[in-house]
Amino acid sequence: MPNMKETLAQKVEEHRKRTSRLINEHGDVEIGKVTIAQTIGGMRGIKALVTDISYLDPYEGIRFRGFTIPEVMETLPKPAGAEMPYVEGFFYLLLTGEIPTEAEVQEVIEEFRNRKQVPQYVFDLLRTMPRDTHPMTMFSSAVLAMQRDSVFAQAYAEGQANKNNYWEYMYEDSLNLLAKLPTIAAYIYRMKYKDDTPIESDPNLDFGADFAHMMGVDAPYDDVMRMYFILHSDHESGNVSAHATHLVASALSDAYYSLSAGLNGLAGPLHGLANQEVLKWLQELLANMGGSAPTEEELKQFCWDTLNNGQVIPGYGHAVLRKTDPRYMAQREFALKHLPDDELFKVVSMLYDIVPDILVEQGKAKNPWPNVDAHSGVIQWYYGVKEYDFYTVMFGVGRALGVLANITWARALGYPIERPKSVTTDMLEEMAGIK
Repeated sequence: MPNMKETLAQKVEEHRKRTSRLINEHGDVEIGKVTIAQTIGGMRGIKALVTDISYLDPYEGIRFRGFTIPEVMETLPKPAGAEMPYVEGFFYLLLTGEIPTEAEVQEVIEEFRNRKQVPQYVFDLLRTMPRDTHPMTMFSSAVLAMQRDSVFAQAYAEGQANKNNYWEYMYEDSLNLLAKLPTIAAYIYRMKYKDDTPIESDPNLDFGADFAHMMGVDAPYDDVMRMYFILHSDHESGNVSAHATHLVASALSDAYYSLSAGLNGLAGPLHGLANQEVLKWLQELLANMGGSAPTEEELKQFCWDTLNNGQVIPGYGHAVLRKTDPRYMAQREFALKHLPDDELFKVVSMLYDIVPDILVEQGKAKNPWPNVDAHSGVIQWYYGVKEYDFYTVMFGVGRALGVLANITWARALGYPIERPKSVTTDMLEEMAGIK
């Protein structure tokens, strides 16, 4: 039975032929148009990237290698007694497009186990940083520091790397990185928030369970994190963290440079920081209600007050989706089973029932339904992870699964350096006929 890398090599060879044919025989086929609004407005909706790893359908939600979130959760192998799949098996799916067997999952677990030792210099670096440094700064710095160990950088410097084998070095760097990320993230958490009491990794645990162990949180937090990492892994290639990672990698920068750039984008309040903004808003809501769950009428009034003050209701709306985010629904189902009586979750459930109608009545939202951020922080809070600014670090661990799989494939298929053309405002005015 071939291992994951051998399976991937076979897939790469098959896919290269498809890509070459599209470029050489059908390269002039037009697939869309670009408007002035799109050019100025952040390239929104322009079909200019290729990824087979995930696709975001406006009405169906995210598909990972063609599988919906319910299908992923149902089909992938799970640890004994667990509700959620192995993260390692999910990564196998992202890379190869195939559902792994239990044996293939165990091979990936063993691969990560052999690569998970974090260099001491990373811990030394983290400990030199002021304790009030943002955890995302620490996380991104730790990733960037390990660039000195890049397999690709060394092979390129020694003249061993070429277009046909770039992907193999990217693959090795990506696995080396992924295996270490849970340890680094948990170390930052325990050092920064838990009186500098790091917990050693347990080599007998899978990706999600070992992270929960190193965080110091008991079951079923292991399932929470398996779910969390999977749901936050990938969302096409156009979002900031995925696109930044792809852009930097397109210059033949290695996985360390590329992922660090993606994490820096994820840290922004318009991207990964959003889940903590939702929780802050919920806490503010409860504080205004005297600490107890509001009535439906009180909640409606608070929502209208938020909107009338020129603010948005965080966690609602999405640039692409036109239905409730399936990632939200996966977390809701978990919460209904494990924390149905939690005060914060009760508020989240009430919001789910009333906010869409309010936003429709207001008339400004194209999508009045909740997205993944509307739920993520509430579950973390329930299990004792109440440090808002750490949530994006956990998001970053999950997002690494998708972006590293993507840039491995980008190197395998020989995608060139990304270099869009710019125009001036004068030129746009001339094209629009107003000058």
